[in-house]
Amino acid sequence: MTSHLAPLNVLRGAGFIALAVLVFACMDSMTKHLATAYNVPLVVALRYIGNLVLLVAIFGPREGRGLITTRRTRWVLARAASLSSASLFAGLALQRMPVAETTAIVFLAPFGVMLLAGPVLGEKIGVAGWIAAGVGFVGVLLIARPGSGLDPWGVTFAALCAASTVAYNTLSRVLAHSERTPALMFWTALVGTLVFGATLPWSWHGPAPTMLDAAMFAAMGALALVGHFLFTAAYRHAPASALAPVNYLHLAWAGVLGWLVFDHLPDALGLLGMGLIAAAGSAAALFAHLAARRMA
Repeated sequence: MTSHLAPLNVLRGAGFIALAVLVFACMDSMTKHLATAYNVPLVVALRYIGNLVLLVAIFGPREGRGLITTRRTRWVLARAASLSSASLFAGLALQRMPVAETTAIVFLAPFGVMLLAGPVLGEKIGVAGWIAAGVGFVGVLLIARPGSGLDPWGVTFAALCAASTVAYNTLSRVLAHSERTPALMFWTALVGTLVFGATLPWSWHGPAPTMLDAAMFAAMGALALVGHFLFTAAYRHAPASALAPVNYLHLAWAGVLGWLVFDHLPDALGLLGMGLIAAAGSAAALFAHLAARRMA
């Protein structure tokens, strides 16, 4: 029975990931739209506030004190702070660059996590992993090459977002066995709300939101919760190595939404760079999976 269920579980997990990255791509498109008319800290603050309110309303009655209970509080707060910085840098990058190119540069993060897995998590990185990281970096260079027309500050902010995401993902793996998911989500939302909420007296000015913009502000907190729920559910059904390649659908969704919403398509070299990033990331996940099977 197990042998028949395993492929079904992997397929279900892949479906959850595909939906999760679609949700995240929609959030990126909303962030880009809103960041052209409003201050980025305001956009991020309202997203975190909406996320926190929904988290407390949904998980509070069931979790009680468990929603705020952590074992390694210092690292939980560091993880939350790293996601807050990633959110800020992502908003600043999307304000200046197309969605697809921003997403592709941020996808340097999985390679950074892989390279940190050795010194931080004690995992061995083989030659294939180093080659995959190099190919992924070449892909980013093709996207952000001189003459690509991308804003240099936008590229810088996207790279800083990738670095912050490396810290967030690495700390997530460190805390995976000691902390419960609802508590991690709560502290992430609370820290983001406090950090960016403190900027509201300075960031809340300019034009009043249109009805469409107000709906987007309200939707982003809900989408963040749904996306992270789908992402977490996916890894209950299938191993990370099997799901990692599906994450790169995020690039496809970003490209499609960038075309439909903002009438932008990456150029040929940019598309080649995105393909290299997706291929290298998928190959790295496959090699890691094969290495784990050999050691088992």
